Amino acid sequence: MSRFFVLAPVWGWLALLLAVPLAIVLAIALGETADRVPPFALGFSLESFRTILTDPLYRDALFMSLRVAGLSTAGCLLLGYPMALGIARAPERWRDPLLLAAMLPFWTGFPMRINAWIGLLADDGWMVAALSWLTGSPVRLLYTDAALYLGVVYTYLPFMVLPLFASLSRLDPALDDAAADLGAPPWVRLLRVTLPLSAPGIAAGCVLVFIPAVGEYAIPELLGGPGAQLAGRVLWSEFFANRDWPMASALAVTLLVLLLVVPALARHMLAARKYCNNDTLNRFQQRG
Repeated sequence: MSRFFVLAPVWGWLALLLAVPLAIVLAIALGETADRVPPFALGFSLESFRTILTDPLYRDALFMSLRVAGLSTAGCLLLGYPMALGIARAPERWRDPLLLAAMLPFWTGFPMRINAWIGLLADDGWMVAALSWLTGSPVRLLYTDAALYLGVVYTYLPFMVLPLFASLSRLDPALDDAAADLGAPPWVRLLRVTLPLSAPGIAAGCVLVFIPAVGEYAIPELLGGPGAQLAGRVLWSEFFANRDWPMASALAVTLLVLLLVVPALARHMLAARKYCNNDTLNRFQQRG
């Protein structure tokens, strides 16, 4: 009984802030568009979900969102892992300043940072001038896929660095020393010892980057071209421009269902690595 009274406020808070809004969005998604305020009528219609599955506009928007989020997550991992590893293995007095430098972009407002990238990537910016001089031909960066990926990776890179640093900083240095004593070169130690043991940080960082990136609206709108019709832009257009609330809600529900796959994959990866991590620890503890 005491356990119930302790958990009741938590479950009530989750129901108020999570379950109730989801139920409202699902109810609107199952409704129909109506010429009224608000512009929908409650009911039970699957027409909006059927349209999402059959109309290339919505289907391509979902696939493009998953592709952009997946590639951006991979880019953040490739850039963030060396950064986190360098910070974790830096001398103690340098760790806090380096970690602070990684967090420094959050001290500036998001619109100001994106506007700065717009100035850098503009046709008269120095980056375009430098690339045009190097390649010998005109280069266009702003409102392209390259600008879109650059903006997403830049924005969410700290979300990858922080969990990786937390995971790497807890690793026992004796394991790497034991691998070195056994004759393993640095790249083997990285792939066979450090990388498997940091799998929880990798999984956490990928989830923290992928989930917000897949529903991103501002970056595709400000840096991407007209063809960057991600789910966030299409959802905004349906809700505010077309005032088709059922379609916008159905798109949001579909995106949420797709996002449930990411934590499931992360959990599966952690479970698959659990035995490998335990085996690695036992092996090097016995030989070290």
